[in-house]
Amino acid sequence: MSNPVLEQELAEYAEGAKAYLDALQEKGIVFAEEGANQKRIDELRAMLKGKGAQFKNGGASIVWGWQSKACVECTGNNGSETFSTTFKCHRDCYFCFNYNVAGYETFVREGCPWREGLEDAERRYGHDGLAVLGLTGGEPLLVLDDSIALLEEANRRFPSAHKRMYTSGDLLTEEGARRLQEVGLDEIRFSVKQDDPLDRQERVLAAMKLAKRYIPSLMVEMPIIPNTDERMHELFERWGEIGIDGINLLEFCFPFHSWEEFAARGFEIRNPPFDIMYDYGYSGGLPVAGSEELCLELMLWGIDHDVPFGMHYCSLDNKHRSEMRLRNERGRNMHPVFRFDESDFFLKCAKVFGDDVKPTIEGLLRAGKTTFLHNEEAESLSFPRRDLRYLGNLNISPAISICVLEDDEEGTYLREIALKPVR
Repeated sequence: MSNPVLEQELAEYAEGAKAYLDALQEKGIVFAEEGANQKRIDELRAMLKGKGAQFKNGGASIVWGWQSKACVECTGNNGSETFSTTFKCHRDCYFCFNYNVAGYETFVREGCPWREGLEDAERRYGHDGLAVLGLTGGEPLLVLDDSIALLEEANRRFPSAHKRMYTSGDLLTEEGARRLQEVGLDEIRFSVKQDDPLDRQERVLAAMKLAKRYIPSLMVEMPIIPNTDERMHELFERWGEIGIDGINLLEFCFPFHSWEEFAARGFEIRNPPFDIMYDYGYSGGLPVAGSEELCLELMLWGIDHDVPFGMHYCSLDNKHRSEMRLRNERGRNMHPVFRFDESDFFLKCAKVFGDDVKPTIEGLLRAGKTTFLHNEEAESLSFPRRDLRYLGNLNISPAISICVLEDDEEGTYLREIALKPVR
């Protein structure tokens, strides 16, 4: 049944999304055709599910086999924090998103205020209350003494935390690996750049073999660049020989700079870029079309070839899930109309508009349900999603309202960011 008020609300959200894409296109960014390859992606996801892969966080995370404790807790509620000792890096990757971080130039020149960060984390989590702790950069091996000092301080404040480090691997030495072992590093993650010269890739692979002798868990974490499937198959085989524990297949993203590098390689941005349009705080940028497809294909290839390590597809949406949990979980008991969705960590309710409001109120009252919010000015009614089951015999057009908690100088408030019609 047609509902003009609902249609107007949906149109306004669509116009907002279009304005966002139009503004980016005016800057020269090229978007793929809307929904391009979605059918293929859906097929690949179904194939992975059929093979027994685990789908987590509303499908934003897909896991096969072993998974790092750090990845489990990334969107968990036991505490996960990542620190940097420096933003200096001897690499200059065109897809690096550190440039987007506030204070980037200062952190390159002066290093990062990690001591203050650890103190703040202990105030929030308590002594030994942090489940996992990450050390990243820049390149933490450029300032190995500072990185060791951070891990030592972390041991004092959070002795039971799982501690991991990210590195390009170029600078790892025997002495460095031994020192990291002595300070209790639990996990080391390497990034292999598929477009590096082969000799440079071999140096990273050699560093991984070295790390395997000293660090309990060895991982690969890297963005998956479209059209690199053949090289990735070769690397999968090499990593199996080295004995890595797992790989995080990251969705490749455009970090809002150096578009000319992406354009020169023929890349386009996924359209739409996000499942739920929102100004997310994660600085990774926009997902490149074709990356998700290749990530899923590589997982299937790995399953079919019995790779001896775990695989985890970590989409850009999965990065956003961590932010949404931190932002919204405090609203779990904010109001009985809104429910914290454990799958994607948004706050949600059901909603009807216009002429559907009156019959919905009557239907809820007949079922003995009195929990709802009637906004007469907006001609809308919000109520718990679970109560939709009592309205199946009504000729109404309900939608799901998707909300986040935001803060300003006046306090915390709930903001609706999307409406999804109930089909």
